[in-house]
Amino acid sequence: MKVTFLGAGSWGTALAIMLAKNGHEVKLWSAVQSEIDMLQTYREHKNRLPGVKLPDSIEVTGDLEFALKGDKGPDFVVFAVASPFVRATAKKAAVLISEGQIVVNVAKGLEDSTLKSLCTCIKEEIPQAKTAVLSGPSHAEEVSIGMPTTVVSASDDQETAEKVQDLFMNERFRVYSSPDMVGVELGGAIKNVIALAAGIIDGLGYQDNTKASLMTRGINEISRLGVKMGGKMETFFGLSGIGDLIVTCTSTHSRNHNAGFLIGQGKSLEEALEEIGQVVEGVNTAKAAEALADKYNVSMPIVTAINDVLFRGKEVKQAVFDLYTRDKKEEYPTLTW
Repeated sequence: MKVTFLGAGSWGTALAIMLAKNGHEVKLWSAVQSEIDMLQTYREHKNRLPGVKLPDSIEVTGDLEFALKGDKGPDFVVFAVASPFVRATAKKAAVLISEGQIVVNVAKGLEDSTLKSLCTCIKEEIPQAKTAVLSGPSHAEEVSIGMPTTVVSASDDQETAEKVQDLFMNERFRVYSSPDMVGVELGGAIKNVIALAAGIIDGLGYQDNTKASLMTRGINEISRLGVKMGGKMETFFGLSGIGDLIVTCTSTHSRNHNAGFLIGQGKSLEEALEEIGQVVEGVNTAKAAEALADKYNVSMPIVTAINDVLFRGKEVKQAVFDLYTRDKKEEYPTLTW
């Protein structure tokens, strides 16, 4: 297959390397000239995937028309740009995408201004395409070196989901399929907000009990909102829900966890973001998640607490105290005595 990746950050580069090794014909596009120069010169993303070489077969380009129309165009277009740039990139790419071409989103987040999922943004800008999302517990640093990984491909169209599944699957990258695009995208987006909280917990010096309670109640919040928005409960206890939450809350590969850790140690949001040096999706998603909770009348106290800390000046220890001293509740009110 011919595959074009839009976005040459760590995740786009890692997946491009994997698909090239799978035997596919891969183009890797970036809007950042310095990134293009680095990848063309060194065949390596020195900043984010040091030591991992691009196969010689991967063409790196900054020419969007060449990436999407050269040699009759790709069979698949993979959106790997950071979430704030998905709609703008889709708008530019739209005139170069053919009817029925498959577009796969691998970014995780929500559009701040509209509260829409990233696949919804792509569908609005490229209505002629067939759209899917690939998500799950998967760090670029591990996928790029062939660590066994499992994810899920979701689409409204079963054939599209299964074509994406077939494209990406190999002996170390297992892909399941799902019809629940809403649930898969929402789980992948909001788990980054919970991961910020997990990093703060670690930065404060709290330990396993605290983080376990945070993660458990975090997936509860995500699933409550997700079901209200049309997602399926099973999805939130699957790979793109609890699976992705676990890996993002516990790994030092996670930008969201690491940013939270710095904030927990006393750094400001601006200082933490500067030190991370990459897009921290949970920061971009936190406000949108809180707005969705308000819109759908869903209680999400952890999401509220993160917004209090990031944007409303609350001290982190006070935020934890306030979470733990809320009125008592049943764990699952739907259960009967």
